[in-house]
Amino acid sequence: MKHKDQEYKKRYLNFIVNYFLGFPGRELFSFAFNSKHMTMNTKMQKRKLGKSGIEVSALGLGCMGMSSGLGPAADKKEMITLIRKAVEKGITFFDTAEVYGPFINEELVGEALEPFKGQVVFATKFGWKPNAEGKWSELDSRPEHIKEVAEASLKRLRVDAIDLFYQHRVDLDVPIEDVAGAVKDLIKEGKVKYFGLSEAGVKTIRKAHAVQPIAALQSEYSLWWRQPEEELLSTLEELGIGFVPFSPLGKGFLTGKIDENTKFDSSDFRNVVPRFSPEARKANQSMIDLLTKIAAQKNATPAQVALAWLLAQKPWIVPIPGTTKLHRLEENMGSIDIKFTTDELREIDDASSQIKVQGERYPEQFQKLVGR
Repeated sequence: MKHKDQEYKKRYLNFIVNYFLGFPGRELFSFAFNSKHMTMNTKMQKRKLGKSGIEVSALGLGCMGMSSGLGPAADKKEMITLIRKAVEKGITFFDTAEVYGPFINEELVGEALEPFKGQVVFATKFGWKPNAEGKWSELDSRPEHIKEVAEASLKRLRVDAIDLFYQHRVDLDVPIEDVAGAVKDLIKEGKVKYFGLSEAGVKTIRKAHAVQPIAALQSEYSLWWRQPEEELLSTLEELGIGFVPFSPLGKGFLTGKIDENTKFDSSDFRNVVPRFSPEARKANQSMIDLLTKIAAQKNATPAQVALAWLLAQKPWIVPIPGTTKLHRLEENMGSIDIKFTTDELREIDDASSQIKVQGERYPEQFQKLVGR
């Protein structure tokens, strides 16, 4: 017993020294350090997106916020370092889109992941175009446009084939069968490997899937947006389609670091989201209170609890939280180690069902584009 205590102390001291001195090999230590801020040395698990055969890390990395949407673009060199750190830590699934920037996010992801081609999965999206004023606010999923976007995305991502190619939003002016057919052609040509949809409704999913099997459906899903449970999840399970929840941390709110006094940059999308009005943020603190209570019981953070809850819903769910900070990346990865019993999940469901979340998740003009 004495020998084991000495060995434990030795490993602990080695970990502390290496962690705080920043030695590159510190992630190799087997000793795990858990706190309310991070979990070091989490061994990343793998998951398959439905029946598609795509195997990815249980958590992906949403890259949009590095370039757009949540304020000014972050420093490119720092983001390249962050993305490469994510790979080193076991993350193999990276999400971007033509419209993020536009273009610059794909370029960032392509440059960052070039050394890891063949080891990671690239997911990007098509379906937007600029209007007369140059604002990317119009939908365009015409087959010829899809193929043009694919060619351009391949160059920006520096790959020979796009692993997962999503239609970003359903375009009612183009039959979904034509969209699926265009991607099917790209798959035959070897330029795309798998087809995906984003924010599509159940009827559209079925129609598209009949033409070209869908590997993954991307949509928002979290403890404060549970609409997918109404009919989407059962449909995906029936068809063998993987589910990729974006905004699994409620666009940052479920981290517990945002309250009614938080100020967002003028370019931050959250300024126009009803759920992020000061009044809604104040009212929705009850959800944070619940997460904080559970986190205390699990020696975790609210963000880790929110992600662990998602991971516990289905084995084919792969959340893609985004971040621009290494310590947040490490914190998010710590969710992999958190397990819930059936009783604990039931208690979370019971408690969260008593909370009425205030505010819509999109302003009206964006809400019209989802679930179609």
